[in-house]
Amino acid sequence: MEPRRRDKPSLSLPNLSPQAGKRKAGGSASGRALVIEPVLRRRRAPVAAAQRGPAARLDEAVGLTTAIGLDVGQSGIVALKLAHPATYLGKGKVEEMAGLVKTLAAEIVVMDCALSAVQQRNLEKAWNAKVLDRTALILEIFGARARTREGALQVEHAHLTYQKGRLVRSWTHLERQRGGFGFLGGPGETQLEADRRLIEERLAKIEAELAKVKRTRELHRLSRRRVPYPTVALVGYTNAGKSTLFNRITQANVLSADMLFATLDPTLRALRLPHGARIILSDTVGFISDLPTMLIAAFRATLEEVTEADVILHVRDVSREDAEAQRRDVEKVLGQLGIDRHAAGGKRALIEVWNKIDRLDADARLRLKNAAERQPAAERSVPVSALTGEGIDALETTIEARLAAGRVLIELSLDAADGAGLSWLYRHTEVMHKAIDEKTGRIAMTVRADPDKARAVRERFADGEWRTGNNE
Repeated sequence: MEPRRRDKPSLSLPNLSPQAGKRKAGGSASGRALVIEPVLRRRRAPVAAAQRGPAARLDEAVGLTTAIGLDVGQSGIVALKLAHPATYLGKGKVEEMAGLVKTLAAEIVVMDCALSAVQQRNLEKAWNAKVLDRTALILEIFGARARTREGALQVEHAHLTYQKGRLVRSWTHLERQRGGFGFLGGPGETQLEADRRLIEERLAKIEAELAKVKRTRELHRLSRRRVPYPTVALVGYTNAGKSTLFNRITQANVLSADMLFATLDPTLRALRLPHGARIILSDTVGFISDLPTMLIAAFRATLEEVTEADVILHVRDVSREDAEAQRRDVEKVLGQLGIDRHAAGGKRALIEVWNKIDRLDADARLRLKNAAERQPAAERSVPVSALTGEGIDALETTIEARLAAGRVLIELSLDAADGAGLSWLYRHTEVMHKAIDEKTGRIAMTVRADPDKARAVRERFADGEWRTGNNE
C-alpha cells in the first residue's frame, strides 16, 4: 500500500503510511480504522485540473472517516490492475491487508470505492473486521449528523434503500420460516424475503411521512412568497465554508467546523442587504463526489429549498488543489436537481463565491482577483474570506444587483389618506424611495418588484398615477 505523500512512514512495515491517530472528530474515537484508496492502474495517468487525483481522494476518505469519530491508524493507496468480483482486491493484497489489520488491531476497514454485498462479506471474513465502502461511510456520517425529525427520516430512508439491495444469506438456520402448522405446511418465505418485505414496509411508511414534510415545506414556501422576500441558497462542496459564511453574513451561530458534513439540516435566516432589501438566506447540506443516489433522492425535500431559490451562491474552497474537481461535482448534483448555471428566463442567478482567500499568498490572491474581473459582469465571481470577513460587502452588493436585475421599478403617486395602500406596498414590494409632494399633498413612492408582483401592483392601484421602468 503506497503511503500518502505528505506523511512520513514511522513504522518498520513497508509501503505503509501512518495516519495521525490524533485526528478525531468530537474529541474521542469510537474505534481504530484502516483507510484504503483502491486505484485501477489505467486511471493513474496524470489528471486534469477538473479531475481528482488518488492522493486527494485518499485525503477526503480520511476526512470522512475521522468525521464519525474513528481513529485512523493507517491509510494508503493500493494500485490494482483490475477489480476482482469476489473481493475487489487481488488475493495477495487481501492477505497483505489481513496482516496489517491484525497488526493495527483495526476494527473497521474503509474501502473508498463501491463494493458489492458479496465483496463486502468476503472481505469481512478475510480480515475479521467491519468493512465500509464509500456509500456506507457517507450514510454513517449522515446518520450521526441528522438532528431534526425530517433529517432522521431522510437518512433512515437512504440506509434502508442501501440495505435492501445488500441482503445476503449469512445464517442457514434462518433460511426458511415454517408455513402452516407442524409438519403439514410447506416451506414458508425465506428469511431474505421476510427481511426484504419488512424493509419495503418501513420504506413505504417513511415515504408517506416525507410526503407530509414536502407538503409542509411547500406551504412554508407559499407563505414566504406572499412576503416580498427573495430566497438566496448556499450550496457547495462539503467543508467549503458555507456555514462559516452563513454565520458571517447573518450573525447566526450555526455549527461550523473543519469537518466534512458538519451540518445537514437546512437553516434559514432573514437578512437586510446594504440598500435595505430583505432576503431569506438558506444554508443547505454540502455535496461530495460520488454522492450516493439514494441520498439525493432522500434529501430532495430539503434540496427543494435550492430549486426554489432566486439566487444560488456556489461556495468554493479556492485554496484546495482540487477546487475545479469540486466545482464539477457540485454542478453535477445541481444538474440532477434540474438546476443549470443559466436558468431559463433569467429567473435564477448563480454566483460563484471563491472562499478561503485568506489561505492564499499575495500573488495567488492577485491572480484570483484578476480572473474574477475578466469575467462578464453578469457572471462575475466574488472572492471572499468567510473567516476574516474580507469581500463580504462586495458579495452582498453583488447579491443585491443580481436580485434587482430581473425586477421592475415602479413610480407611484398615492393619496395621503390611502394608508391601506401604503401598508400593502410595504408588505408586497421593496420600497426604494418615499416622499410627500408639498404642492399636492400626495405621496410619491418608488418601489421595486418582480414581474408577478408588478402585475399585482397594477391591479391594486389601477386608478392611481404610476409608471414603470426597467431596473437595469
